[in-house]
Amino acid sequence: MKQSAASFLIVTIFLYTGLAYSQVKGVSQTRNAYQELACDILRELIEINTSVNNGSTKAAEAMAVRLRKEGFPENDVNVVGPQPQHMNLVVRYHGKGTKPPILFIGHLDVVEALQQDWSFDPFKFREIDGYFYGRGTTDMKNEDADLVSNLIRLRQEKFLPERDIIIALSENEEGGDYNGIQWLLENHRDLINAEYCINPDGGGGDIKNGREIIMAIQTSEKVYADFTLETHNRGGHSSLPVKNNAIYRMSEALTRLSNYDFPLNLNETSRMFFERSAQIETGEVKADMVAVSGSPVDTAAANRLAKSSARYNSQMRTTCVATMISGGHATNALPQTVTANINCRLLPDDNMQQVTDMLRNIINDPQIELKCTYAAVPGPASPVRKDVLDAVDRLSASMWPGVLVTPVMVTGATDGKYLRSAGIPVYGVSGMFGDVDDVRAHGRDERIGVKEFLNGVEFMYRLMKTLSSDPSNGRK
Repeated sequence: MKQSAASFLIVTIFLYTGLAYSQVKGVSQTRNAYQELACDILRELIEINTSVNNGSTKAAEAMAVRLRKEGFPENDVNVVGPQPQHMNLVVRYHGKGTKPPILFIGHLDVVEALQQDWSFDPFKFREIDGYFYGRGTTDMKNEDADLVSNLIRLRQEKFLPERDIIIALSENEEGGDYNGIQWLLENHRDLINAEYCINPDGGGGDIKNGREIIMAIQTSEKVYADFTLETHNRGGHSSLPVKNNAIYRMSEALTRLSNYDFPLNLNETSRMFFERSAQIETGEVKADMVAVSGSPVDTAAANRLAKSSARYNSQMRTTCVATMISGGHATNALPQTVTANINCRLLPDDNMQQVTDMLRNIINDPQIELKCTYAAVPGPASPVRKDVLDAVDRLSASMWPGVLVTPVMVTGATDGKYLRSAGIPVYGVSGMFGDVDDVRAHGRDERIGVKEFLNGVEFMYRLMKTLSSDPSNGRK
């Protein structure tokens, strides 16, 4: 869900900085055998249509064939799922077993792409003017190819990690009845159980004006919930208006909601986000970021930041907003029924019942009924792991000098929420960079830069080795 992943990243503060960034120090653009392998796997995945009506089984089986040909034992390559059309791939690379396994996840499904909406067939892989084109090049078959090709590379190099490396490529992340990670947790947790998870769909880098500016590590995400407000009235003829108008009553309740700010509540991730972001700011913004990253939170500084940016505001509190409204039944009649939808994005540690009670108090009208129509799926924040943060810091500095690395709490949703709620911490990490002014995930002529793809593959190779090795080996 890479917008998904593009809009997940908190980029506003970095867009107009005057910092000078060095040239990326990644891989050579003369492709070696491993890079060609990654490109070939990406091509194969793009040309398998895994949109919702087709399912992901063919892609899962194609990757399983590749892995088995490379010598992965049959028992370590599992294609499993709830239906023949909706299968997931789980592969295990065995290590010494001195540490618990580490899990890497991706999803094989893509959103629908209609050929008439594109400049060419969206399920035909193309390389044009330094870009790879095709549905899934950024969300997220690029990462699937990244993970599979690097697992093959590690095996060819006879790398022996301290811990098992597990890769799960799942089905139905973009929507459907059988979310792959959720299904695996409920039916085959033994295949994916791990100390923690790396989810490339939840993190990554941003480019602005041709420069790599930020590498985000997703450690938490806000939790989605929907509520319906409904009020009824006996109505009547519009020529005889009364003050007790259902539309007016609803509008007054929504006005109260629009004027309300939920309490400030910064967690470990949001504090570190502001602390690190302050390094590239100046003046009052820099001072305010430092102030809110401390404890207790400087309320005045937090309110200034929240007022200056909706993104900053969303990092510091639960938000609820009206997104749909309907009412009335005739142009010449008083309205009898008015409904409104309220969409809430809860902080990971907020309580659903408390938010419901707060909404009822804000509305403050016994004639307006409040119903929860989509309950939040709990997903606690993952604690910031020093080994993960240090590894991303070190690798990013070696490949993209000057890029700011920071944990983020995203306001959207990924498969990480299912793992977090099941007790497996998740960290959104990716070496893939994308232009913040040219986000095409889920859209027309989706593409990724060839250089960005190859550098992302190299970054993940180094990260896999680092996180699965002992500290001394990880720095080689």
